[in-house]
Amino acid sequence: MTSPRIPHLSAPYESNVEQALSLMMPKDRGVEPLKLFRTFVRNLPFTQAMGPLGGFMSSRSAAFDLRSREIVIDRVCARCNCEYEWGVHIASYQKKAQLTDEQVYSTVHRSGSDDCWSEKDRSLMHMVDELHSTGGLSDEAFSALSTHFTENGIMELLALAGWYHAIAYMVNGMGTELEDWAPRFPEARA
Repeated sequence: MTSPRIPHLSAPYESNVEQALSLMMPKDRGVEPLKLFRTFVRNLPFTQAMGPLGGFMSSRSAAFDLRSREIVIDRVCARCNCEYEWGVHIASYQKKAQLTDEQVYSTVHRSGSDDCWSEKDRSLMHMVDELHSTGGLSDEAFSALSTHFTENGIMELLALAGWYHAIAYMVNGMGTELEDWAPRFPEARA
């Protein structure tokens, strides 16, 4: 695909679009609003409906930590072949989530069984893989998660995985252009 199927808007924006973009990505971030966000605002009612859940998933109110959130998002995006969203999250959160380069590589090309993961991290990678492959979660995977997360946390992590699966479908289906500043999937090692 050489151009987006649904193109993003460019400045100058109408005031209602500017306001919606400022809620999704404050100007003090130092970069232009994401191309994905500038595509979403083509449909403001839809964008406004998405806002509360997306905001909750990235807030301190969620029953999981930032590192867990990013492992789930990165793995979902990799499994869905959504290089756009994977790259945006790696660029924005790799350091904050304390993900090593080996772990970043593993989200794309390996599995939760890699030695680079802790037991907690491994439970998240396996959760995403099972959900992606089967649409469900085995008793074993649920038990592994329950060692590290409350029932509310597990419920929210399942929703997070589904949320980013939906985001990946939208990005890939709309043909959202990659951000120039975001990393690409690493090449597979021999």
